[in-house]
Amino acid sequence: MKKYIVAGLLVWLPLAVTIWVLAWVLGVLDGVFQALLSLVAAVLPASAAALIESISQIPGLGVIVLVVLMLLTGMFVANFVGQWWIRMWDRIFQNIPIVKSIYSSVKQVSDTLFSSSGQAFREAVLVQYPRDGLWTIAFVTGKPGGEVGEALQGDYVSLYVPTTPNPTSGFFLMAARTDIRPLAMSVDEALKYIISMGVVGPENGAPGEPEPAPH
Repeated sequence: MKKYIVAGLLVWLPLAVTIWVLAWVLGVLDGVFQALLSLVAAVLPASAAALIESISQIPGLGVIVLVVLMLLTGMFVANFVGQWWIRMWDRIFQNIPIVKSIYSSVKQVSDTLFSSSGQAFREAVLVQYPRDGLWTIAFVTGKPGGEVGEALQGDYVSLYVPTTPNPTSGFFLMAARTDIRPLAMSVDEALKYIISMGVVGPENGAPGEPEPAPH
């Protein structure tokens, strides 16, 4: 009986987790959409507010509207006029006290993570942490800069060490490049390895490497 229960669990668990994650994402998007509608309804007459309230009850509409909005925004900022508006937008937010600190920090992080030319989270490595003799997987996020880069003599890299099974939290380290070991596995394979707590290992051999012939 235990064997059959475990086999059934292995079938349903991935589906249940996938549905839970998708439901959470949809809930967040719907929450953002509801907040935007509430702001619009607050400045409109009562008749229009009632119409907006009825529109907000349509399931899934928030996701569709936000996806279309992001698509249109991306198309707009891809041209010269959109780039000019983005510069004006950034200048306005960077002149507002308190807001400028949060906005600038989030923008720098998002530009670094999602830029096609950036090197953040493009390489998985092994590093000894939390002490010598214990190894964990980390992701290279760049090189120390500014005063920190000047204080560290030599070739150092910035590392993000994710926690298990939730890789969205972790630790920030700066280590000498000679103290890390590069890995041939992709970032996706490394994330699977971390989230599964080592149960789902990377595929044997480097990409494109032929499998060894059977003896």
